[in-house]
Amino acid sequence: MTEEKNIEIEEGQPCPMCFTKNLTLRQVERDLPYVGLTYVFSMECQNCDYAMSDVEFENKQKPSKLSFEIGSEEDLKVRIVKSTQAALKIPRIIEEKPGPGGQGYISNIEGVLEKVKKILEGQRDGAQEKSDRKKAKNMIKKIQDALWGRGKLTIQLYDPTGNSAIISDKTVKK
Repeated sequence: MTEEKNIEIEEGQPCPMCFTKNLTLRQVERDLPYVGLTYVFSMECQNCDYAMSDVEFENKQKPSKLSFEIGSEEDLKVRIVKSTQAALKIPRIIEEKPGPGGQGYISNIEGVLEKVKKILEGQRDGAQEKSDRKKAKNMIKKIQDALWGRGKLTIQLYDPTGNSAIISDKTVKK
Protein backbone atom coordinates (compact mmCIF):
# COMPACT_ATOMS: atom_id res chain seq x y z
CA MET A 1 0.00 0.00 0.00
CA THR A 2 1.21 3.49 -0.72
CA GLU A 3 1.77 5.99 2.03
CA GLU A 4 -0.60 8.92 2.25
CA LYS A 5 0.99 12.24 3.14
CA ASN A 6 0.10 15.90 3.31
CA ILE A 7 -3.57 15.30 4.01
CA GLU A 8 -5.58 18.51 3.82
CA ILE A 9 -9.18 18.58 5.02
CA GLU A 10 -11.59 21.51 4.89
CA GLU A 11 -14.99 21.01 6.52
CA GLY A 12 -18.09 23.21 6.45
CA GLN A 13 -17.75 24.27 2.83
CA PRO A 14 -20.82 25.15 0.72
CA CYS A 15 -22.24 22.18 -1.20
CA PRO A 16 -22.81 22.80 -4.95
CA MET A 17 -25.98 20.67 -4.84
CA CYS A 18 -27.91 21.46 -1.63
CA PHE A 19 -26.13 24.77 -0.82
CA THR A 20 -25.70 23.91 2.87
CA LYS A 21 -22.28 24.23 4.49
CA ASN A 22 -21.87 20.48 5.01
CA LEU A 23 -19.26 19.76 2.33
CA THR A 24 -15.91 18.25 3.28
CA LEU A 25 -12.99 18.76 0.88
CA ARG A 26 -9.95 16.46 1.01
CA GLN A 27 -6.62 16.48 -0.77
CA VAL A 28 -4.20 13.63 -0.20
CA GLU A 29 -0.76 13.07 -1.71
CA ARG A 30 0.35 9.52 -2.55
CA ASP A 31 3.60 8.34 -4.04
CA LEU A 32 2.64 5.56 -6.46
CA PRO A 33 4.98 3.15 -8.25
CA TYR A 34 5.48 3.90 -11.97
CA VAL A 35 3.74 7.29 -11.84
CA GLY A 36 5.25 9.14 -8.87
CA LEU A 37 3.53 11.78 -6.76
CA THR A 38 -0.23 11.64 -7.15
CA TYR A 39 -2.93 13.93 -5.76
CA VAL A 40 -6.32 12.53 -4.79
CA PHE A 41 -9.08 15.13 -4.47
CA SER A 42 -12.50 14.40 -3.03
CA MET A 43 -15.59 16.19 -1.78
CA GLU A 44 -18.51 14.79 0.15
CA CYS A 45 -21.63 16.43 1.54
CA GLN A 46 -22.93 15.14 4.87
CA ASN A 47 -26.38 16.61 4.13
CA CYS A 48 -27.29 15.36 0.62
CA ASP A 49 -24.62 12.65 0.10
CA TYR A 50 -23.18 14.43 -2.96
CA ALA A 51 -19.72 13.04 -3.67
CA MET A 52 -17.04 13.71 -6.27
CA SER A 53 -13.42 12.62 -6.57
CA ASP A 54 -10.51 12.94 -8.97
CA VAL A 55 -6.88 11.95 -9.34
CA GLU A 56 -4.00 13.94 -10.85
CA PHE A 57 -0.32 13.16 -11.30
CA GLU A 58 2.27 15.77 -10.35
CA ASN A 59 4.20 15.22 -13.57
CA LYS A 60 2.28 16.04 -16.74
CA GLN A 61 1.57 12.92 -18.77
CA LYS A 62 0.83 12.27 -22.42
CA PRO A 63 -2.58 10.93 -23.46
CA SER A 64 -2.70 7.21 -22.73
CA LYS A 65 -4.38 4.02 -23.89
CA LEU A 66 -3.81 1.24 -21.39
CA SER A 67 -4.85 -2.38 -21.55
CA PHE A 68 -4.52 -5.19 -19.00
CA GLU A 69 -5.60 -8.81 -19.37
CA ILE A 70 -6.91 -10.40 -16.19
CA GLY A 71 -6.02 -14.07 -16.14
CA SER A 72 -5.37 -15.02 -12.52
CA GLU A 73 -6.37 -14.23 -8.96
CA GLU A 74 -3.03 -12.42 -8.54
CA ASP A 75 -4.06 -9.97 -11.27
CA LEU A 76 -6.97 -8.84 -9.08
CA LYS A 77 -4.46 -7.08 -6.81
CA VAL A 78 -3.14 -4.80 -9.58
CA ARG A 79 -3.65 -1.13 -8.75
CA ILE A 80 -5.74 1.09 -11.04
CA VAL A 81 -5.65 4.89 -11.00
CA LYS A 82 -8.54 6.42 -12.98
CA SER A 83 -9.07 10.14 -13.49
CA THR A 84 -12.48 11.69 -14.20
CA GLN A 85 -11.38 12.29 -17.80
CA ALA A 86 -10.70 8.59 -18.42
CA ALA A 87 -12.99 6.10 -20.13
CA LEU A 88 -12.89 2.61 -18.65
CA LYS A 89 -13.93 -0.31 -20.83
CA ILE A 90 -14.30 -4.04 -20.34
CA PRO A 91 -15.03 -5.17 -23.92
CA ARG A 92 -18.45 -6.77 -24.46
CA ILE A 93 -19.40 -5.98 -20.84
CA ILE A 94 -19.33 -2.28 -19.94
CA GLU A 95 -18.00 1.08 -21.01
CA GLU A 96 -17.77 3.86 -18.45
CA LYS A 97 -17.41 7.13 -20.34
CA PRO A 98 -16.00 10.33 -18.84
CA GLY A 99 -18.37 13.17 -18.09
CA PRO A 100 -19.78 15.44 -15.42
CA GLY A 101 -20.85 12.47 -13.27
CA GLY A 102 -17.54 10.66 -13.72
CA GLN A 103 -15.42 9.70 -10.75
CA GLY A 104 -11.69 9.49 -10.34
CA TYR A 105 -10.38 6.82 -8.01
CA ILE A 106 -7.52 4.61 -6.91
CA SER A 107 -8.56 0.99 -6.57
CA ASN A 108 -7.43 -2.47 -7.57
CA ILE A 109 -8.83 -4.63 -10.36
CA GLU A 110 -10.91 -6.62 -7.90
CA GLY A 111 -12.57 -3.42 -6.65
CA VAL A 112 -13.31 -2.28 -10.21
CA LEU A 113 -14.83 -5.68 -11.09
CA GLU A 114 -16.97 -5.64 -7.93
CA LYS A 115 -18.22 -2.15 -8.86
CA VAL A 116 -19.07 -3.30 -12.40
CA LYS A 117 -20.79 -6.40 -11.01
CA LYS A 118 -23.07 -4.22 -8.83
CA ILE A 119 -23.96 -2.05 -11.83
CA LEU A 120 -24.83 -5.15 -13.86
CA GLU A 121 -26.89 -6.59 -11.00
CA GLY A 122 -28.89 -3.35 -10.94
CA GLN A 123 -29.44 -3.60 -14.69
CA ARG A 124 -30.51 -7.23 -14.36
CA ASP A 125 -32.92 -6.50 -11.52
CA GLY A 126 -34.43 -3.49 -13.30
CA ALA A 127 -34.74 -5.08 -16.75
CA GLN A 128 -38.25 -5.37 -18.16
CA GLU A 129 -37.36 -7.80 -20.94
CA LYS A 130 -36.31 -11.39 -20.29
CA SER A 131 -33.57 -11.08 -22.94
CA ASP A 132 -32.08 -8.04 -21.14
CA ARG A 133 -32.05 -9.93 -17.81
CA LYS A 134 -30.35 -12.90 -19.48
CA LYS A 135 -27.73 -10.66 -21.11
CA ALA A 136 -26.94 -8.98 -17.77
CA LYS A 137 -26.83 -12.38 -16.04
CA ASN A 138 -24.27 -13.65 -18.59
CA MET A 139 -22.09 -10.56 -18.11
CA ILE A 140 -22.25 -11.00 -14.31
CA LYS A 141 -21.09 -14.61 -14.77
CA LYS A 142 -18.07 -13.43 -16.80
CA ILE A 143 -17.17 -10.92 -14.08
CA GLN A 144 -17.62 -13.53 -11.33
CA ASP A 145 -15.44 -16.05 -13.22
CA ALA A 146 -12.67 -13.43 -13.43
CA LEU A 147 -13.07 -12.69 -9.70
CA TRP A 148 -12.60 -16.41 -9.00
CA GLY A 149 -9.53 -16.55 -11.27
CA ARG A 150 -11.29 -18.82 -13.78
CA GLY A 151 -11.90 -16.49 -16.69
CA LYS A 152 -10.04 -13.91 -18.73
CA LEU A 153 -11.16 -10.33 -19.16
CA THR A 154 -9.45 -7.23 -20.48
CA ILE A 155 -9.65 -3.83 -18.80
CA GLN A 156 -8.89 -0.79 -20.93
CA LEU A 157 -8.37 2.82 -19.88
CA TYR A 158 -8.33 5.73 -22.34
CA ASP A 159 -7.24 9.03 -20.80
CA PRO A 160 -6.60 12.19 -22.86
CA THR A 161 -4.90 13.80 -19.85
CA GLY A 162 -2.66 10.81 -19.08
CA ASN A 163 -3.75 10.98 -15.41
CA SER A 164 -4.66 7.29 -15.27
CA ALA A 165 -2.60 4.15 -14.82
CA ILE A 166 -2.77 0.40 -14.48
CA ILE A 167 0.26 -0.29 -12.32
CA SER A 168 1.75 -3.54 -13.57
CA ASP A 169 4.54 -4.79 -15.82
CA LYS A 170 1.81 -6.64 -17.77
CA THR A 171 0.06 -3.39 -18.77
CA VAL A 172 0.13 -2.70 -22.50
CA LYS A 173 0.61 1.03 -23.14
CA LYS A 174 -0.08 2.87 -26.40
